Amino acid sequence: MSFRFGQHLIKPSVVFLKTELSFALVNRKPVVPGHVLVCPLRPVERFRDMSPEEVADLFQAAQRVGTVVEKHFQGTSLTFSMQDGPEAGQTVKHVHVHILPRKAGDFHRNDSIYDAARKEQEQIPRHKETGLMLQGPVALEMQLSKLYYILQFDSLLQSILLCLWKPTGLCFNHRD
Repeated sequence: MSFRFGQHLIKPSVVFLKTELSFALVNRKPVVPGHVLVCPLRPVERFRDMSPEEVADLFQAAQRVGTVVEKHFQGTSLTFSMQDGPEAGQTVKHVHVHILPRKAGDFHRNDSIYDAARKEQEQIPRHKETGLMLQGPVALEMQLSKLYYILQFDSLLQSILLCLWKPTGLCFNHRD
């Protein structure tokens, strides 16, 4: 199964979570290690066009993913960001939430993260077949892509396998 993200066809290998109405994927142009995206399964361009069920599922998935990413990347805070429309900076015509783990002092000014995002998009060399970064936080993409394979099993096996990841902070179903 492939996923649609605006005009892009997304390989299942970069999708690490699928819910009833949403999916989460590794950001091909991360600003910080752990920068991921959560999108509705239905390719919807604007937030206002989502159903209440899609909105609820999207933000529940974002909360779930944010909790794991913040813990795994030793963040102390999270930035959740959505650009809704071209004047807001939306470049892919598909609703999506950016999730970025943050740490004290990671940027001189908090809003500098957006300047960094623009610069990173232009400068990161990529493997031409896989799209993986050839430098920087490649480990994130590799670790999160492994979650895709785990999340393909039935729900009971999912819970068991995901909780085996608890020592690395990647147990989605465990609540401390």
